Amino acid sequence: MNFTNPLVYGVPFFLGIMLLELSHSKITGRKDLYNWKDLACSITIGVGSAAIAALLKTVTAILLFNLVYNYFNPLTESGIRTNIFGWNAFGYAWYIWLLCMLADDFSYYWFHRQNHMVRFFWAAHFVHHSSEKFNLGTAVRNGWFTLIYKPLFYLWIPALGFPPAMLLVCLGIESLWQFQLHSTYVPKLGFLEKILNTHTMHQVHHARNLEYMDKNHGGILNVFDRIFGTWKELDDKVEIQFGVTSPPDSYNPCIILIHEYRNMIKDTQKTSNWRDKFMYIFGPPGWSHDGSTKTVRQMREEKKKNNNVLKGKTFVRKGFTETL
Repeated sequence: MNFTNPLVYGVPFFLGIMLLELSHSKITGRKDLYNWKDLACSITIGVGSAAIAALLKTVTAILLFNLVYNYFNPLTESGIRTNIFGWNAFGYAWYIWLLCMLADDFSYYWFHRQNHMVRFFWAAHFVHHSSEKFNLGTAVRNGWFTLIYKPLFYLWIPALGFPPAMLLVCLGIESLWQFQLHSTYVPKLGFLEKILNTHTMHQVHHARNLEYMDKNHGGILNVFDRIFGTWKELDDKVEIQFGVTSPPDSYNPCIILIHEYRNMIKDTQKTSNWRDKFMYIFGPPGWSHDGSTKTVRQMREEKKKNNNVLKGKTFVRKGFTETL
């Protein structure tokens, strides 16, 4: 059974919303929400990503997902696809769609989380976080190289018996939801905040504030962030700083696309130890063999340690005393 990818209908609609957000921000005085050079860079990277995705998704659909699906769910003599573990391959009932969406969301969580935990993946995902603006234009700034390895996180789904066409539709729905999350105009959504990955949660994800980094990796739901300890609510009292800790300082798409790869290669040249070289590539971002740079976890532990040392000490500032 063939289905039309939801992105075919969704992309024109969301491009219209992006233009609406852009126009509204300029009219209402939020002129700093968009930067023309930044937007041009995002769109250029986005167009390239879309072109590559069109090719790779075709290859993925025809070859990879179908290859896995056919191998694990061969046709029997009765003409029914039976999984090698004994059950029949799944059909297109409504509850199967829901299960496939849940499986897709689970895969997206771990794909997204590993993009922040493994530097080799982060070097590709870095592109999406490189802008210091958080708007619907930033949503299309997607790293090109993530498209190569992303399907690998989803192979278990057709292996279980979910039809590849169904999975591709779920992937499209996931992409549409992720796109519209990149807006500061949508406030907290009340009860839905307990279930969905919302706009304010995604602002947390794009922040470079230490307390917000590596949080809220979810796709449509936030349940996996809550289960695996990466959920963080937006604190209205905290001023968000968007972007990355090592910005490319450029609007050149080519520089942005290779920025973190160049840094990664330079870091491997700092040591002759092969284990250290391996860690610079496959370890967490910020890891260093000499402590010159730190991971997010190390920075948090250091901050916590410093806070504990300061507790109980008394400081005098601006005419009054304060005890921590």
